[in-house]
Amino acid sequence: MPAPGTVLTIYHGHAERVSAVAWSPDNKRIASGSWDKTVQIWDAGTGNTLFTYRNHSGRVEAVAWSSDGRFIASGSRDGTAHVWDAASGSILTRYHEHNSVVSTVAWSPDGTRIVSGSWNATVHVWNVTTGDLLRTYQGHSEEVKAVAWSPDGKYIASGSEDRTVQVWDADKGNLVFFYGTHPAQVNALAWSPDGNRIACGSNDGIVQVWNVATRSHICTYRGHTWSVEAVGWSPDGMRIASGSTDRTVQVWHAVTGHHIFTYRGHAVALLNFVEAVAWSPDGTRIASGNDDWAVHVWAGS
Repeated sequence: MPAPGTVLTIYHGHAERVSAVAWSPDNKRIASGSWDKTVQIWDAGTGNTLFTYRNHSGRVEAVAWSSDGRFIASGSRDGTAHVWDAASGSILTRYHEHNSVVSTVAWSPDGTRIVSGSWNATVHVWNVTTGDLLRTYQGHSEEVKAVAWSPDGKYIASGSEDRTVQVWDADKGNLVFFYGTHPAQVNALAWSPDGNRIACGSNDGIVQVWNVATRSHICTYRGHTWSVEAVGWSPDGMRIASGSTDRTVQVWHAVTGHHIFTYRGHAVALLNFVEAVAWSPDGTRIASGNDDWAVHVWAGS
């Protein structure tokens, strides 16, 4: 296996900042969303473009694959979320109910619903096929920056500029847990594969990990010097990758907070902020996107 940090592929298909990346469940493709208003699907091994989705009229802020790999959800500054076929680009659903920037999207584990967060401080749960609004969560007071569905499908976590992460019942909408110890806005969050922990990154360069069931703090990672914009768990739940405006991706132990590795491949220009991070489903690679319009795929272990 290549040493950690070895660059395997660099994708140069976008004409603006890369704001989101997501691996397909089959480990072979990557979807990347960009301020150039496109989502591009490309071969994770070769970097060859397979398909470009051009139906958004604003900057794309979020992308997510369905669990079966057939569909992609994308959120945009045009105020909509789209669900579309990953191979053909044919649209299944256009969702318009937020009336503001759709900054984050996530699929339910069973693939029937999507949760989306918006700059209007709301979180919506809606039907993938019909686009019908099923629930609106209004617990936040400022822009919602991140959402994540628990692996068992029961709960949704949402992070906001109001400096909180809120965990709530996906079916009933009632607040289950309020995590408000971040001193700065929450930009990113991710649920651990076992569903027991949540990692959240904030503007102060800190990542915190806590136990959902016991509501206890596990560790705080302070390796970044600027804002944390993205976090992602390794499939085995033992490591976390965090991307930052300090132009690095750092990999660290999810329980101890011990630093494992720093990837500096994006740090070739002053403003090459890392905006997106995602582990491959097999846990061997990390994709990271930044302001230089490129996505790097590199060995993560």
